[in-house]
Amino acid sequence: MTSAAIIPSTDLDRPELRRPMTDPFGRTIDYLRVSITDRCDFRCVYCMAEDMTFLPRADLLSLEELDRLCSAFIAKGVRKLRLTGGEPLVRRNMMSLVRSLSRHLKSGALDELTLTTNGSQLARFAAELADCGVRRINVSLDTLDPAEFRRITRWGELDRVLAGIDAALAAGLAIKINTVALKGTNEDEIPSLMRWAHGLGMGLTLIEVMPLGEIGEGRIDQYVPLSLIRARLAANYTLTDLPDSTGGPARYVRIEETGGRLGFITPLTHNFCESCNRVRITCTGTIHTCLGHEDASDLRRPLRASADDALLSAAIDRAIGTKPKGHDFIIDRRHNRPSVSRHMSVTGG
Repeated sequence: MTSAAIIPSTDLDRPELRRPMTDPFGRTIDYLRVSITDRCDFRCVYCMAEDMTFLPRADLLSLEELDRLCSAFIAKGVRKLRLTGGEPLVRRNMMSLVRSLSRHLKSGALDELTLTTNGSQLARFAAELADCGVRRINVSLDTLDPAEFRRITRWGELDRVLAGIDAALAAGLAIKINTVALKGTNEDEIPSLMRWAHGLGMGLTLIEVMPLGEIGEGRIDQYVPLSLIRARLAANYTLTDLPDSTGGPARYVRIEETGGRLGFITPLTHNFCESCNRVRITCTGTIHTCLGHEDASDLRRPLRASADDALLSAAIDRAIGTKPKGHDFIIDRRHNRPSVSRHMSVTGG
């Protein structure tokens, strides 16, 4: 499929706009996650309410503006760029953005362009993603049971996701499966999910429920600590700790019996902020320097204020200067409310 070209901004080739991004705690910011839409074709029970109200389309940055914004961060030292949502592949013409951003891979300014997806549209786009230089993706998948999958996603069809994964593997994309551990729902299925993923050469990362946004039910009813899941796995498998680190939240082990890698993301049982190298931008141009804080800085206004990128570069610097040392996620048992009011689909994965 051929996508319309996005005309790239070249203003940030200017040396004075290439100040590297270092936060107040000396951490270099070189990883950007960008939500290109808050919309999704699923309504996962831990992520969204079923009757979600999405942003008016007019509030979203255009694809051209998203390209310019991402390019500004790349000029300032971002080496890894992840497109997220919502579900990024449901945004109209989004492949034109991917193709345009791939120029930074060709120039060597960007090491990796990737995305996180629910897999529902992968069968359509996998080959084109690979053609654009995408080498690996994350697919969110919490169960291999069709009925349970429907219950968790409310609207999803497991067969479409599995077909998308097959298409991505056929296109040569490396895949990591992201699975949210849900109490009484999929916690007993995790060993079989792990064996399935590893058997296809895919990684698997387990994630604790994150208290982000009102979802219509209590997170305490969903939460299971990954320390418990790990202990159960250790009773039947050999887990060897790995030193692998991306500056992100996952801690990795190798499962000796399968030869595969298993990650643990534990926002509630372990604060993973000491080496954080990332920031997140919403589809409206708001930057959040920490997933677990309500902090926000507007980049849309300086982006639109001038064709010159000096205002945008200065706004990025100010935002990075507010990045906190760490988060303190909690599930509020007393008031049954999230730690952070915005939904994950708005934040950018």
